[in-house]
Amino acid sequence: MNSLNLQLNFWVYWFIFCGIILGRYFIVAGGTHWLLHVLLGNQLFESWFGNKQQIRKAISEDIKLSTLSAIFFALSAACFMGCYQLKLTQVYTHLKVQDLAYLVASYVGVLVLQDTYFYFMHRLFHLPSLFKRFHQGHHQSRIPTPWTSFAFDPLEAAFQALFLFAITFIVPLHYGVLLALLTTMTVWAVGNHLGFQIIPDSRLSRWWGGWCIGSTHHLVHHNRYTRHYGLYFTFWDKLLGTQDDHYEAQRLGS
Repeated sequence: MNSLNLQLNFWVYWFIFCGIILGRYFIVAGGTHWLLHVLLGNQLFESWFGNKQQIRKAISEDIKLSTLSAIFFALSAACFMGCYQLKLTQVYTHLKVQDLAYLVASYVGVLVLQDTYFYFMHRLFHLPSLFKRFHQGHHQSRIPTPWTSFAFDPLEAAFQALFLFAITFIVPLHYGVLLALLTTMTVWAVGNHLGFQIIPDSRLSRWWGGWCIGSTHHLVHHNRYTRHYGLYFTFWDKLLGTQDDHYEAQRLGS
């Protein structure tokens, strides 16, 4: 494969992935936003998220940032495809029954690695010297909506996209696991930005809230920037003292 073909393929892949990523964003975030609007009704929806003008302005800004984010994530995906064609990555397609345990282990392992990467990156971007340049855009709305899930400043989007691109060179991953990871990222991000607790309070939801991050846990971060930096799991927040005490007391019902 000559360099001209590689260059052409790169930009074709980039264009295709831009469409896929933006399409996924509008379907998942937009569909979730519409569903919340239907479930809550106009009056309750606006009382929680703000009036129509405020909601439209916040969503418009989130969509602008999300479009820029799609460009950077698509560049990462196009780079991955080029490297995959050159057999430089650790992604494979063959599958054997005896590999099933490794598929699960690699999926969970990468989630833990990504959560660790995100926690320290996220905490770093909240330093006053970096916040305005790297992360301020994501905090435009004090109460996030599903549209906020992909709204990153360009530099933050580049750092987030870098993780999965880099991991494909380090950890052997079946392409199905890679797709599962991307799906998890999308669904979890939207779930974290619902703006309120959607799961009824129960012993199971309290257990889940103790180990995994959801909309209530992440809403604390959008109101208190010095708390709750994790992506999927709460253990880094607990270990490093950034778990909110009031959230813990409410979760435990005390």
